[in-house]
Amino acid sequence: MTTGSETSPSAARSILRERRFLRLWCGTTASGLATWALPFVLGLAVLERELTAAGLGIVLATRTVGFLAAAPISGVLADRYSRRAVVWWAGLAAALATPFIALGLGWSIPLMAVAAAVVGAGQGACRPAFQALTAEVVDAGRRRQANAAMTLAVRVTTLVAPAGTALLAAVLNTWWLLIGTGLLWLAAAVLPPRGLPAPAREADGVRFFAEFGEGVREARRHPWFLAGLGALAAVIFTGYSATGVALPLVSRDRYGTEAVLAAALTAYTLGALAGALLVARWTPRAQGRAALAGLALYGFAPLSLLLPVHPAVVFAAYALAGLGIEVFNVPWFTATQREVEPRLLARVSSLDFLVSYGLAPVGLAFLAPAIDAFGWQPVLAGCALVCFLAPAAAALVPSSRGFSRPKRC
Repeated sequence: MTTGSETSPSAARSILRERRFLRLWCGTTASGLATWALPFVLGLAVLERELTAAGLGIVLATRTVGFLAAAPISGVLADRYSRRAVVWWAGLAAALATPFIALGLGWSIPLMAVAAAVVGAGQGACRPAFQALTAEVVDAGRRRQANAAMTLAVRVTTLVAPAGTALLAAVLNTWWLLIGTGLLWLAAAVLPPRGLPAPAREADGVRFFAEFGEGVREARRHPWFLAGLGALAAVIFTGYSATGVALPLVSRDRYGTEAVLAAALTAYTLGALAGALLVARWTPRAQGRAALAGLALYGFAPLSLLLPVHPAVVFAAYALAGLGIEVFNVPWFTATQREVEPRLLARVSSLDFLVSYGLAPVGLAFLAPAIDAFGWQPVLAGCALVCFLAPAAAALVPSSRGFSRPKRC
């Protein structure tokens, strides 16, 4: 059942026909393509013996460190200054750093690592700024549709980036492919439109930690946000880690082929595309609880790896997980843009990305030793249980029903 709480007279008109949003969407898509293409390009460098596997791990790790370091800083800057300016400088920094990854290829891992950290910082700075800029460019009644379009772009890039990189590798060497990701970052810097004017700054200035703390206090004002973020972090720590570590091993050892891994990840992406299309048009009355139910669907992913089932069961489980994650993401982003005080939106969004992305590498590092210590079945069963129970616990928070604070009488 739908409700008209988030509709507007112009809702029938596609959001992608709005010029300002289209520019923002194209910029976000360009950044997504650059982000997803880089690991595949560097993977090709490993196959061509221009980079070692250890070097690949170092470069990707420093990119993650750059992302996590920049996200909270950019959240403060995007609330203090123009969100558009933050996107411009972040995209430009990533574009200028990318050629140094290419220059270091084959002779300097430290140069590549430093450059990758700058690229990761550009990515981390863009994410909360893009989130806040969406709220500036799109009116409140159409943000759900806009967020669905954004997440569709992300999922399409996960399909297009690997295939497009493989096709381009037939005619271009690794160096030029890396330069191509730099050009994508330049497009991400140039394309987005201007949003609202930058807020007036305090004359005496405020320290970074105090400003970020203000964003944390704003997040604490919204119990639904804390509950949802806790559930999301738990699912990423367990379910995402099971996908990253257990799925490749199960694909190899149980099914004897890497095709199961590739097909499961493809099913996940296709399910996510379906989920984004679904929530672009469907608005349940209890939006928050429906979103948390979608998040809980990720539990079927580790559950499908527990027993020697037919591969089709694994594919179906991952399609459900992908669908559910977007049934959660779109209402989550829309509610954050609606409920959080606008001047603090980038800071709260950066906290969201910092917690969710920050726990991902921790979970990946934790899962393999846990499997060695306790075995496959207990660990995967525990992951599935957490994925089911964490969103259910978050749904018990009263304001989680609609992802909104109750109105005062």
